[in-house]
Amino acid sequence: MTSVEAPLRRNFLPRIPDRFAAFGAVLIVLVVLAAVLAPWLAPYPVDEVKPLENLQPPSAAHWFGTDQVGRDVLTRVLYGGRTSLFIAVAVLAVSAVVGVTLGVVAGYAGGWIRDVIMRITDIFLAFPALLLSLALAVVLQPSVNTVILAIAVTWWPWYTRLAASVAASIATRSYVDAARCLGVPAPLIILRHVLPNSLTPVLVQLSLDAGGVILTSAALSYLGLGAQEPTAEWGLMVQQGQTLFTTNWWVVTFPGLAILVTAFAFNVLGEGLRNALDPRRAVK
Repeated sequence: MTSVEAPLRRNFLPRIPDRFAAFGAVLIVLVVLAAVLAPWLAPYPVDEVKPLENLQPPSAAHWFGTDQVGRDVLTRVLYGGRTSLFIAVAVLAVSAVVGVTLGVVAGYAGGWIRDVIMRITDIFLAFPALLLSLALAVVLQPSVNTVILAIAVTWWPWYTRLAASVAASIATRSYVDAARCLGVPAPLIILRHVLPNSLTPVLVQLSLDAGGVILTSAALSYLGLGAQEPTAEWGLMVQQGQTLFTTNWWVVTFPGLAILVTAFAFNVLGEGLRNALDPRRAVK
């Protein structure tokens, strides 16, 4: 019996992260579809104000209730997803492009080029990320663009460090040495060999970071440093409804759940992808 049970456990355990990753992927797809299709799914216009229907509890007419000025909370959550996901995509795109470009160049070139790039990277990493984002957001005018810039400035160094480490390893491979011997220019080697082979860990890190970016952007908006009225954004909605939680719980609960579910889904997907690429982590 023992000899039969052991292989069953070995075959079953590695599948658990995959199932969680699939669950996270399904949640992400649902959130993205809800955000993209918000104009068609939302039961009311996002900016429709009905003061006489303010703070109505969840009902057949308003599934998530209404807020302080009578706006439909479900509609605001759907449109808030568009804003929050846009911020996450923009931050990660800027961070990845800047960070990976610098990291690949540093890892492949080595020498003083690597030293200069990595020292600049270390300077940014020396500051607490959230504190630096807050400082930048305070200096700039509160807006969605401010949130994107403030977070991206603190996020790109991590991709630089990751890409530099991977690129340095790839630069010593035999096929890269062969390309050098054939006289292939360095930029072409980077584009054809180093960069494509450096993207896999970066993509995994992007999926892991998406949840953190959403939480950070929500925190900045919650503090009044991000999205402003009348823009629908989950963190801003939580901030506006915090004083009503004990009496009108739905105003803050539903956008808060949207933040929680989305961040959880991205983290689960990222962990699943990381385990799939490193089976030793899955076994542990």
